[in-house]
Amino acid sequence: MSTALRICPLCEATCGLTLTLDGTRITGVRGDRDDVFSQGFICPKGASFGEVDADPDRLTGPLVRKDGRLQEATWEEAFDTIAARIRPLVEAYGPNAVGIVLGNPNVHTMAGALYPPLLIGALRTRNLFTASTLDQMPKHVSSGLLFGDPFAIPVPDLDRTDHLLMLGANPLDSNGSLCTAPDFPGKLKALRKRGGTLTVVDPRRTRTARLADRHVAIRPGADALLLAALVHTLFAEGLTAPGRLAEHVEGIEDVREAVREFTPEAVAPACDMDAATIRTIARELAAAPTAAVYGRMGSSTVAYGTLANWLVDVLNVLTGNLDRPGGALFPLSATAPAPRPAGPGKGFALGRWTSRVSGHPEAKGELPMAALAEEIETEERVAGEGRIRAVITLAANPVLSAPDGLRLDRALGALDFMVAVDPYLNETTRHADVVLPPPPPSRSAHFDFAFNGFAVRNQARFTPPAVPLEEGRLDECEIHARLVLAVSGMHGAPPSAVDDLAIETTLAKAVAQPHSPVHGADPQAVAAGLSGSTGPERRLDLMLRLGPYGLTLDALRHAPHGIDLGPLKPRLPGLLKTRSGRVELLPAPIAADLPRLRTALDAEPGGLVLVGRRHLRSNNSWLHNAPSLNGGSNRCTLQIHPADADRLGLADGKPARITAEGGALEVEVEITDAVRSGVVSLPHGWGHDRPGTRLTVAAARPGVNVNQLLDGSRLDPLSGTAVLNGFPVEVAPLP
Repeated sequence: MSTALRICPLCEATCGLTLTLDGTRITGVRGDRDDVFSQGFICPKGASFGEVDADPDRLTGPLVRKDGRLQEATWEEAFDTIAARIRPLVEAYGPNAVGIVLGNPNVHTMAGALYPPLLIGALRTRNLFTASTLDQMPKHVSSGLLFGDPFAIPVPDLDRTDHLLMLGANPLDSNGSLCTAPDFPGKLKALRKRGGTLTVVDPRRTRTARLADRHVAIRPGADALLLAALVHTLFAEGLTAPGRLAEHVEGIEDVREAVREFTPEAVAPACDMDAATIRTIARELAAAPTAAVYGRMGSSTVAYGTLANWLVDVLNVLTGNLDRPGGALFPLSATAPAPRPAGPGKGFALGRWTSRVSGHPEAKGELPMAALAEEIETEERVAGEGRIRAVITLAANPVLSAPDGLRLDRALGALDFMVAVDPYLNETTRHADVVLPPPPPSRSAHFDFAFNGFAVRNQARFTPPAVPLEEGRLDECEIHARLVLAVSGMHGAPPSAVDDLAIETTLAKAVAQPHSPVHGADPQAVAAGLSGSTGPERRLDLMLRLGPYGLTLDALRHAPHGIDLGPLKPRLPGLLKTRSGRVELLPAPIAADLPRLRTALDAEPGGLVLVGRRHLRSNNSWLHNAPSLNGGSNRCTLQIHPADADRLGLADGKPARITAEGGALEVEVEITDAVRSGVVSLPHGWGHDRPGTRLTVAAARPGVNVNQLLDGSRLDPLSGTAVLNGFPVEVAPLP
């Protein structure tokens, strides 16, 4: 028996794990008590790591479609097929004939962080679709408009704040999101123990809401209205106090005028709460010694998602809590570019191009996932602008995660060619012509490129593979590198050529930048000095050396439990990249969208609306095949309030039909007062009932796909994010 360390890749908390090994088999998993970040915390997902790693349904080798059927093939045959099929399509129809789809698990692996940008660059396609437009894109857009950088996302300083206002988030089940914090529950309990205040705004009485000092059961989709009324109250009662931020912010008075109509009395009916409560929340927020406002899925995947995310940071600015200890601070990852001198930047632009069929504007280089099906189905409308004929999916299952999965299911089946990098045959990858399965996570090195940029404490941790690759398997990074070569016309070149080119390109820019640690150096000499036994490790070493702390991969190897880089610190104005060099508090796209929010003041709430929900033992659609994570509260049921159930004649445990513009579903009813009246809740990621998949455990308890209730027409216009929460539904009992 032996042990090995591993950073958990199953959610955003990135906890350190200690694996017990019998040879190459994982026999036990516990939290790493010496981990500088997680300090031994572990959740049920992390405890299931060995089971997920050894899942017998994981593919062990590539599959290639022959005679209409996916069959086992060699790696050489798989990449030969890709090279032979993709390049002719690009040459005949142009680069936009290929669509790339990136799923949520990509941000949990080194390969998913390092290679998709190279794949996109090699294909030169503008048809990029990711899980962001089903999740957090409103935050990227609002941050881009406010700060000039869509990745400059402030996170609540959980360990030091005195007051936390949380909207549409349930971290006791989700473990946090766009706020990387191991033991989020423990941090919230510590906040209350030291005398702090937690206010949770959520239409459901979640586990997080039960922990709060105040739970506000808002009507779904009204978060932006509530936030606007809070901003209005700060101005009306003279409670704004931006402090040192004032010299770095422009547009405060413009915001005052923009929210003039959003009085507590005006928004209260649409929020289904009283005006006095709104004023109390605003006053408490302003009076707290330090405070932070934090919003997530429930305030993002709604009709006014970008406006809600913008208003979160407006509140943090107006109370003086943005970029201050105890407030909302900007993390500084070890692989972030070295800080540059403060000054104007290039800014952030929306709509640099649009989707071909419906004209959806791009955001952060991405098009709405909800538009993927029509881009495949719709033939040429303008000369030279044809449909997507080939799709490459990387750890993505949009048939379940995007609106109207039935339509997308049909569209994928009509493609000329499809490639999937995925360990499973799921509801999406079953359509692929080539499937490239990465090895289990225990066989891969791990560094969190993405989540360290959202972490509540600066730190750096690296874990090498816990067990060696089996003979005949390819490392996930090599799979991605060979895919880049196959689509770029360099098929047959060594995979190291991809990493060498990435290093060469990065260094060429770095040595020319005055604020870079290698400014003026010889690029070849710097490259020769990099450590790491593989191309991706050398790239990580380079990013660490170019980063703000001057770390190296060797330093991380000598600190197996991680390196603590200290609490978050103020970073303004240095991180700002707006054209003015200041926080632009009322950007033009936001101002142009506010009239749409004003129309919501006159809306007449009525009927049932639906919200999703998270489970502690689940993560979207990709953890339903682990036996230990099934059962208990992790069930696909339609939660409904007793009063609504009685009115509609619904019985607990009995079936009901739920209908919306995208279709109808039959689902088991769960009557509970944990959901407020007028609201029903159905979890995301289920619907494992299609033929041709290889998900034995998930198929035994398939559930229903909540996103099939949507037809894809409901989008937040600024971010292109699908409205997955707060849309109207009808519910009726079944015999």
